[in-house]
Amino acid sequence: MSPLIFTVTMVFGLAVGSFLNVVIYRLPRGQSIVRTRSYCPQCRKKIPWYENVPLMSFLILRGKCSGCGARIPLRYPVVETMGGVLALFSLYKFGFNIDAVFAYAFLMALLAVTLIDWKHRIIPDEISLLFILVGLTWSFFRPALNPLDAALGALVGGGGLYAVAAVYKLLRRTEGMGGGDVKLMAMIGAFLGLKLVLPVVVIASFVGSIYGITLLKAGKGGKTTVAFGSFLAPAAAFCLFFGTRLLAWYVGQF
Repeated sequence: MSPLIFTVTMVFGLAVGSFLNVVIYRLPRGQSIVRTRSYCPQCRKKIPWYENVPLMSFLILRGKCSGCGARIPLRYPVVETMGGVLALFSLYKFGFNIDAVFAYAFLMALLAVTLIDWKHRIIPDEISLLFILVGLTWSFFRPALNPLDAALGALVGGGGLYAVAAVYKLLRRTEGMGGGDVKLMAMIGAFLGLKLVLPVVVIASFVGSIYGITLLKAGKGGKTTVAFGSFLAPAAAFCLFFGTRLLAWYVGQF
């Protein structure tokens, strides 16, 4: 990768990460992500463009609002940085083509889902339903995944998780998994295809179980709520890059 492509890709990713911060903050609160300029959540001061430059503004302002002095959450520069890094990863993995664009969009959606679900325990339909269509659209251009496989991935991913949730509710008389997780899994299946649906669920369940057990041992209570979408989304990102190798390794064990 040439220095020019590296720089342009990183700058583009930082800008997308900055926009993603707006999505992560506003979408769960029912606010428009396009109609209102960026503002400080504490003093409501509109942020001028020169204080809204990804990473640089945070460093220059020393992590504080210039209006009221409130601390800017560390999430902002972290998401911006991840936007740049994931753009580079997408370009490295898929090359300079449309696959990298779709893969990067998928990764940004997963990042937004992870942070929104972790904090608010919701997965906005605006992300999951839209990106089911985006994933299905990608399958028409992607040699590695045909439209039928993408459609089956969405159907089995969402339908399988819905069945698990229904059985759990029947046996335990309580909700064990929200509808947001079901739609998220349909979205993931649309992007990754049928073969990678199970690995995503297994990885997410394994890591989520470790997290839940850790909370229980720490005395957080006997009824711990785990934001499963926050584990499904990173597992899907992992499988986007390494899922095929993981399956090949697993099959090779037999």
